[in-house]
Amino acid sequence: TGAQQSVTVANPVSGASLDLLPHFQLEPEDVYIVKNKAVSLACRATPATQIYFKCNGEWVHQGDHVTEHGTDRGTGLPVMEVRIEVTRQQVEKIFGLEEYWCQCVAWSSSGTTKSQKAFVRIAYLRKNFEQEPTAREVSIEQGIVLPCRPPEGIPPAEVEWLRNEELVDPALDANVYVTPEHSLVLRQARLADTANYTCVAKNIVARRRSASAAITVYVNGGWSTWTQWSGCSTSCGRGWQKRSRTCTNPAPLNGGAFCEGQNVQKTACTTLCPVDGAWSEWSKWSVCGAECTHWRSRECSEPAPRNGGRNCHGPELDTRNCTSELCSHAAPGAEDVALYVGLVAVAVCLVLLLLVGVLVYCRKKGGLDADVADSSILTAGFQPVSIKPSKADNPSLLTIQPDLSTATMTYQGSLCPRQDGPAKLQLPNGHLLSPLGAGRHTLHHSSPAAEGADFVARLSTQSYFRSLPRGTTNMAYGTFNFLGGRLMIPNTGISLLIPPDAIPRGKIYEVYLTLHKQEEVRLPLAGCQTLLSPIVSCGPPGVLLTRPAILAMGHCVEASAENWSIRLKKQSCEGTWEDVLQLGTEPCTELYYCQLEAQACYIFTEQLGRFALVGESLSMAASKRLKLVLFAPAACPSLEYNIRVYCLSDSQDVLKEVIQLEKQLGGQLIGAPRVLHFKDSYHNLRLSIHDMPSSLWKSKLLASYQEIPFYHIWSGLQPFLHCTFTLERLSPSTCELACKIWVWQVEGDGQSFTVNFNISKDTRFPDWLVPDSEVGAPALVGPSAFKIPFLIRQKIISSLDPPGTRGADWRTLAQKLNLDSHLSFFASKPSPTAMILNLWEARHFPNGNLSQLAAAVAEVGKQDSALFAVSEAEC
Repeated sequence: TGAQQSVTVANPVSGASLDLLPHFQLEPEDVYIVKNKAVSLACRATPATQIYFKCNGEWVHQGDHVTEHGTDRGTGLPVMEVRIEVTRQQVEKIFGLEEYWCQCVAWSSSGTTKSQKAFVRIAYLRKNFEQEPTAREVSIEQGIVLPCRPPEGIPPAEVEWLRNEELVDPALDANVYVTPEHSLVLRQARLADTANYTCVAKNIVARRRSASAAITVYVNGGWSTWTQWSGCSTSCGRGWQKRSRTCTNPAPLNGGAFCEGQNVQKTACTTLCPVDGAWSEWSKWSVCGAECTHWRSRECSEPAPRNGGRNCHGPELDTRNCTSELCSHAAPGAEDVALYVGLVAVAVCLVLLLLVGVLVYCRKKGGLDADVADSSILTAGFQPVSIKPSKADNPSLLTIQPDLSTATMTYQGSLCPRQDGPAKLQLPNGHLLSPLGAGRHTLHHSSPAAEGADFVARLSTQSYFRSLPRGTTNMAYGTFNFLGGRLMIPNTGISLLIPPDAIPRGKIYEVYLTLHKQEEVRLPLAGCQTLLSPIVSCGPPGVLLTRPAILAMGHCVEASAENWSIRLKKQSCEGTWEDVLQLGTEPCTELYYCQLEAQACYIFTEQLGRFALVGESLSMAASKRLKLVLFAPAACPSLEYNIRVYCLSDSQDVLKEVIQLEKQLGGQLIGAPRVLHFKDSYHNLRLSIHDMPSSLWKSKLLASYQEIPFYHIWSGLQPFLHCTFTLERLSPSTCELACKIWVWQVEGDGQSFTVNFNISKDTRFPDWLVPDSEVGAPALVGPSAFKIPFLIRQKIISSLDPPGTRGADWRTLAQKLNLDSHLSFFASKPSPTAMILNLWEARHFPNGNLSQLAAAVAEVGKQDSALFAVSEAEC
């Protein structure tokens, strides 16, 4: 009953083509019914004699078809097109039983062909969102996740976000993206992100809006740098001076916290009073001279002018006539001139003879020139059995081997090297770096370490004791003098090296080293900063050190110059934390320096105090090392069984505390700890358990995985983060557990733990959890704290500190030990060689290889052939 069309073809095809099977040029497609509007389905086939629709397996009535006939222009074959309409009532009749579908069937003389099925669905969109965004207040540069789960609908709703009624386009803002779950993520909150956010869901039926969520980005206040100290309030004597800072770096915004601490500091000062100069008494008159005058002098020295005082006024030389002008001036004759010339010639000859005699005497006594004396340590120590070559121009030098069986010495008196040249410091003809024995070589020291109770009792009288942890579990202490020593907290990787002569001679210090639990010390972190090391105190604060001590502690950063900005923080006397050093830049002060290595950092400091290493990531590629450790009860009387997975910073001190905690809980360690690199990608850490034998065990966890929030891990302020997997065994006789635990960061790399152990077996903590390098006394005083013997150390310093010929000095030694990146720091100290040896001691005690150090020092000596010459006196 529709309009029929016919097309006349100039060259019709033969009738044989009508024997072809129908071919569909148009097939029905899926459609949605919106409200009560009927939808139309159409199909077209060639060549076809009949076309009918079949819906849900039943033929549609012939009268409901609208048919059109035509001819294909290309082939000349007949074309038939059929349409039907489907109403909402037809679809609702079978709603809930199955989906409503329709299909075309076309006939020709050769057979039938069926089209694809087209599904007809009723479109809708519910009104209520399954989850709407909520208002939040966040710190600047903090990540924000706004969740949105749109209402149920067919077809599924598309989601877009509005910021203050303007569309948010992630293609135009790299700081924004929308997750597949429709959540809006702001990678780093900016002040401009303070706004009302609305989630909008829409499909072909309707458009729904969620409730608006107000996001407020606040900025916590930060102190500016201190101003310069003002001038002293008095021009003479005791006064005060002050400096100030403002809470403008940045200023607090949108309700952010104001800066903590003082904005003004005052300190006492003393201005030296000016002293005016005064003349001393006149000297006696000189002998009357050829000019018939004599003179006398005085000096401006009683007192001499200082501190800006005025200089003396008046002449400092006085002359007068000494013969009342009766002296006659006679010109010298030729005889006098000849006499004077003869006397001068005799004096010159005598001086030359005296110089020659002195040189010969010094040659016989010393036997070495300056270069040979300074570097004799390099051959006498490292090559005790080699034949020493003599100089070609000095026949007095011997070429015999030293007698190793007769050289002994007993050290008495001061341990400082004598100032009359390194050649005067005699050494035994043994190996250079062999430790001093217990016999005549021993360097005795006094002031042994104080007993714990006495030390803590004395410490409690000090004002700074209130900020130290109670007890001596994580504390080492000792009494030290100018010989120096070492403090260590066992099994934590934390130590303090006090090098020789760091404490002034005549002084004795009681020094402590302590590890703080992070809940005991409040360390504020701004923005995306993260704690990378333990918080360590050494003191007492304010003691005078003449050379830097070296504080060693572990860290968990995967350091890379382009990914991290790392700062050393120190707590001031007022309790505020200040940046004292930024790693990777030239230090603005010579009081602090830090050598960062893969697992540990070594802090040079001339002021004791409380330190911590803090980092801020510069890119999402920055990562921290986490240590994942599994514990479970050694015995299980009930059917329930718990596996605890700890996520720790990769440092020995945290692992030590967890082990102590688990020992109290009766836990056993499951396998060796694993290292996971946790990236600054704002993604949480997920943990799941798999591959348990279902006939023996089942998990009581309702979700498919557990999750530890990103910021709980990244801040580093929560040391014992863990997840607990609660399992249930189906039979009390089940003792074997085999499963796999997966740990991964969302959109990051993951790893698995294969767990296979016996519940009833009591497992001891393995020996490898106690590092060999930490076994020993917490306090070592004097030479026993060092690998390099004291006298040998002094000889190396006196030989390599002065600039050597052909580069044979401390710079070459630093290069041999791979420390050449710190040359500028070493050069800023009075003894660069001492700094190198101190760092070697801090890195290699007690298991350092002295042979490697000896080889490095010997390589320095080989650069100059003069370093291998030994005098007759030395042999």
